[in-house]
Formats: sequence, C-alpha cells, structure tokens
Amino acid sequence: MRGLCLVPCTIAGAAVAAVLALGVAGLGVAPAQAQSKVRIVAVEAITLEPTPLVETVFSIGDFVANEGVTIRPEVDGRIVEISFEEGQPVTRGQLLFRLDASIYQAQLREAEARLNLSRQNYDRAAKMNLKGHSSGEILDRALSEKRINEANVEVNKARLEKMRIVAPFTGTIGLRRVSLGEFVEAKNELVTLVSLDPLKVEFRLPERYYRIIRNGGDIRAEPDALPGEVFEGQIYAISPVIDINGRSIAVKAKVANPERRLRPGMFARVSLLVDQRIDALVVPESAIMQRGDGQFVYRILEDKAVLAKVSLGLRQTGRVEVVAGLSKGDTVITAGQIKLRPGYRVKVVDYAAPGPGKQ
Repeated sequence: MRGLCLVPCTIAGAAVAAVLALGVAGLGVAPAQAQSKVRIVAVEAITLEPTPLVETVFSIGDFVANEGVTIRPEVDGRIVEISFEEGQPVTRGQLLFRLDASIYQAQLREAEARLNLSRQNYDRAAKMNLKGHSSGEILDRALSEKRINEANVEVNKARLEKMRIVAPFTGTIGLRRVSLGEFVEAKNELVTLVSLDPLKVEFRLPERYYRIIRNGGDIRAEPDALPGEVFEGQIYAISPVIDINGRSIAVKAKVANPERRLRPGMFARVSLLVDQRIDALVVPESAIMQRGDGQFVYRILEDKAVLAKVSLGLRQTGRVEVVAGLSKGDTVITAGQIKLRPGYRVKVVDYAAPGPGKQ
C-alpha cells in the first residue's frame, strides 16, 4: 500500500514546488520594479556658511530740546528794553528783557539810608556800652535794627535784579510774545529758549527688551522731515518703571546736532541694535517647520532628506539663526518640504532662476 502512494505524492510535491518557485520568483521581481519607480523630489537648498547677523528693534519717537524753558517775569513791570533778535543764538546770562525799575531803585536808596543810620546808632551804642554809660539792652536793640535794615537792603537789591531778565543757559531764542512798553505780570509768557545741540530723542520699546537695552547703547534716528538722513546717538536714560498700559519702557537718547538741522518736535523713526553675531548660521524662515515637539528642518545627506531638530536664536525679516542642530557646511532644504518624508531622495534645483519666457 505504501508503494502505491509514492507516484502521486511525488507528482503533488513537484506541483507544490513549482508553485513555490513561481511565488519566489514573483517576490524577487517586485522590489526591483518598486525601486525603479521611486520618485526624486525637486527642492531648493542652501549650504550653511557663518555670516554676521544683527538684531535690530524699531520704534517711533520725537525729537525734543535738550533744555527748553518758557521765559516769564518773576515780578510785575513794564518792558523798557528788549535785547535780542528772535530766532538767534543767545548765551547764558545775556540780557533778554529789562523792566522799569525806577520804583525799586528808590526803595533801595531808602533802605540804604536807613541802614546807614542804624549803623551809626549801633556804633554809638557800642561806645556808650563800652564806657558803661548804657545798658546791654540798648546795644542789643541797636544791633537788631542794623541787621533788619541790612536785610531790607538785600531784599531791595534782589527785587531790583529781577527787573533784568537774562538767559538761564546758552541756546536759541524763540519768537517773543510781548512788545516794548507792554506791562506784564509774573504769569505772562515772554519768549521760549531752547538748546538745540545736542537734541534728545524720546521713544518707547516693548518690555521684553528691558534686560537688553543699556545706557550708552547706539541708536539711529531718521526724521521724516529730512528724508534719507540718519542721525546717530546714544541712550542715556531708561525708565525704571514699565508702563502697565502699553507694557513698554520709556527711553531717552541724545543726538548730536551741530548744524542745527534737527528741530524739537520732529517725528523720528528710531532703530536700536539689540544683539549681534559674528559667525551665525542663518537659514530662511521658509526652511523651518513647526511641529508639536519643536522646530525642524530637512538637510540633505547623500542625496536624501534627513529630518533635523533645531534651536533658533536671533531673527531678521525672512531669516532666522540656528544655534543648535546644524553645522557649518550642512545643506538645508529651503523649499519643497511639503512633498518630503525622511529618507526621500532629492534633487536640488533653482526655482528662483529665470527660465525661458520668465520675467
């Protein structure tokens, strides 16, 4: 019985073996066909080289006078002299206005006469007291009267001096608001005086820059009134208080203005150097892909796309610094990532280069 089954079994085994051989042959063909159909993705890329990078913050502000004051009289009086030309430079201590001082001059002469008499009375009382012919009380009264009259003389001299209105500092005088012969009171505005060199620039910065800005930091100010001109200056004052309404910091800088081209009240566009790198690795922002666990880029390794996690630093318009995850000489894909997966083969092309018929 066992011998009779040998032939059928052998035929069946041969058939199975043939089927298995065909299957194995089929499996061997499929990878080759798939490999021949692998698509090469066209991408744009750059090779990383160290480059200088500067981070600049922009703000708007105003030019203001380094020193500015509205001149007012301290006493009432009639203007009898105006000793300046409007809009012209004046020096500290220069006479600007003189008020009629005739009454105060008379009062001063009266006070000086009383002082002379009180001095004579005191001298006599001192001699009498020395000889024992008068009491100490009489001498004390004479001394007190002399001191009161000395004080009255000083008061009248100070009052007389206030009839002369002088420039408190060197600067440029403005347009006067009074005329010769006009009676003015202590509250009246006579003229403005400003110092034009240097000028101050007042502006604000977001609070996130509080730890970075410092006194002595360089700024560039561009006035709209002088297109194309840039004036450099330095920060000299930073508010210790952050404005809770706008979450901003008030900053003041000084700008040299020797030619007096800048004027207080001009609008200023201010730029401030916040940070800089000498040898930064910079990629276009288009190269950065945001995923749940961080930022990534594709770099090219042996014609294949390799995903790399990166840490970012300074930013500029359209560019960003990579501080970790890449090295000098790496080739980074900047466009075409949407079609990529890790391990895909890539071919670098220049989409930006104009071809036939392109403008």
